[in-house]
Parts: sequence; structure tokens; C-alpha cells
Amino acid sequence: MKGLLRVFFFLFLISVTIDTAYSQDHQDQEVQSFLQRLFAVRIQSLADRQYENLQPFYLPSDKRSRSAMVHEKNRSIYIHRWAEARGVKFVQSSGEIRVIRVKNMGELTQATVVQSLQLTYRYPDNELHTMGVGTRHLLTLKKQDGNWRVLKEWYLDPLDENPRLIPTFAPADKNIIEGGPAIQGRKRKYDREKAVRYANKYAGLANRPGTYQRYNQKYVDYTYQGGDCTNFTSQVLGDPEEGGGLPMRHEWRYKFNRGGSVAWVRTDSLKHFLIRSGYGTLIARGTYEQVAKPTKKFPRSALAELKPGDIIGYEMNGDVDHFSVVTARDSKGYVLVNSHTADRFQVPWDLGWDKHTKFLLFRIGE
Repeated sequence: MKGLLRVFFFLFLISVTIDTAYSQDHQDQEVQSFLQRLFAVRIQSLADRQYENLQPFYLPSDKRSRSAMVHEKNRSIYIHRWAEARGVKFVQSSGEIRVIRVKNMGELTQATVVQSLQLTYRYPDNELHTMGVGTRHLLTLKKQDGNWRVLKEWYLDPLDENPRLIPTFAPADKNIIEGGPAIQGRKRKYDREKAVRYANKYAGLANRPGTYQRYNQKYVDYTYQGGDCTNFTSQVLGDPEEGGGLPMRHEWRYKFNRGGSVAWVRTDSLKHFLIRSGYGTLIARGTYEQVAKPTKKFPRSALAELKPGDIIGYEMNGDVDHFSVVTARDSKGYVLVNSHTADRFQVPWDLGWDKHTKFLLFRIGE
């Protein structure tokens, strides 16, 4: 009898385990399906501005959920107003996501998602440019009336800016979009061509789906330790194998398996190092208008002097907040940049920044 009870109990445990596993797997599939539909609608709404299509994915009665939905609407409003100010029009958006992790927490579910987004804008003469943006998302979902909804969400958004603070210029003003010098090859130990190839290869999630979307695994990812933009910029300038090859120094160096020095990973420290070392020349510092308009020193504007392989710093309230690498110009000569945190691939240099931002233009290696 005891033997039969033991067998029964064993079979019962197997049944419970199988049922629980099935239930868990079924819920994960539901969550995966919900996330795919959510991001597909969000990607589409960036281009078509059909914001009402977002509503079924959120909880209108919850302040956090409403805030997350409004954020998605506002980022679309921002890019279209930026486009109007630049004389272009966003005409297409596409992308994909990968669900990295799903964690069930009773009534709630937490999901970690990475997104690769491509946005295409068009000039009046039909010239097109496609840029890439990569983001990492942490979403908390809640089931209501049998359907999943977004309760709250966190991510670093390069398109999160106030559309009322976009600096403007007249589209007919050719000084700002006039093409600058091309890559001129190696000079003073800095290989611009390799630097640009490095910046493109390791642009992470901003690269198109199906291409290389990882960071260089030799380096620590500082995204969750204050940001990876300066670490990435230093790699572009100084990686000895694939990057620009500027020699590392005691105060600016990366010790493999140990991490980077303060000047290697922190924005203001890198700014000071570039100036002190002579590795970089600060050719201009100012607002959008100040760096993009002709001056006595720069008849075509300071911005027109930038070459692929140079870098731009972004200063807010007196502190450098971000660095990006100049990698190309679009068909009309508009400067394009790559960066990390969040990932950018050939994105217009000022997209995501407002009229209060001061831009620091650095010529590297000359």
C-alpha cells in the first residue's frame, strides 16, 4: 500500500510539474506575441503618426501606463518636427526586436527587449537617407481583461526631446549642408578610414538586422555604469587593431580585462585629455546656430570643416553629456554620426538635441 502511495505521489508530482511548465511556456508565448505586436505598431506609428493604434496596448486608467504611451507619441512628433525644420520628410520606419528575458512576478511580468530601428527621410528632390537606432527596453506588463498591457517602461531614447526646442535654419541655406572634406587617410598616427570602419562595425543594435549587432567583446560595456558613449569613442580613436590607432597613454588607456581609465570612459575627462594631449583640436564650441553658420574664421561654418573620424561633444548645463563619431554625410552633405547609449548608426548630428545644447567640434589627429 505504501508503495502504491509513493507511486501515486510521484506521478502526481510529474503531473504538476508538466502542467506548471506548460502554463509557464504558454504565458511566455503570449508575452512574446504581445511584445512583437506592440513594437510593430510603435515602429509604424513613427512614420504614419496613427497614434490611436497605440491605445489598445496601454492602461488608460494608470498614470504610469499613460505616460509610457504619451512618450511614444511624443518621440514621433519630435522627429517629424525636426524633419520639417531641416527640410526633409520621414517616409518609412522598419525594425525588429529580440526578447531577451521574460520574468513572471505574480500578477505582473517583466520583459527585457532590444530593438533595432531604421528610419528613412527624404529630401524634396527625392534623395533618401536611412539611419539606424538601437535601444534596450525594460517593460513591466499587466494582464487586464485577459489581455496584456504595458504598465511601465524604461529605456534610453535618443529621440526623446522637446519638439518646441528644436533649433531651426532656413532649408535654402546651403552653408550648413554643404559637403565637407573627404577622408584623407592616415595622418599623425590617426587612421581615419579604420576609425570610421570601427564605428560602423561596432554600432551595435543600430546596425541593420542581419548584420553585426554586437559591441567589441574585448571591451567592457559601460551602458549601465553611466553610459558607453565615451568608451566607444575612445575605442574608435585608440583601438590598436581595428580602430584609429592613436597610441594609448597612462591617463588615457584601456587595460584589457580590467577596464578603461577615467579619461577613457568619462566624457569631461576625455574632453580635457584630447585638448591637453594634442590628440584633438577643439575647432568650435557653441549652439546649433553658432557652429552651423558661416563665421570669419570658418566661411563655410565650423561644421563644414568636420571630416569622417572627427568627433562631436554634446554639452548640457556646462557638462559634456555625450560623444559621437562623425562617420559620413548624407547625399546633401548633412553630417552623420555613430554612437553608443543609445546606439546610433549614421544619424544626423543634431537629432535628439535641443537649442540649449552646446556642440563641441573636435578635429582629431591633425
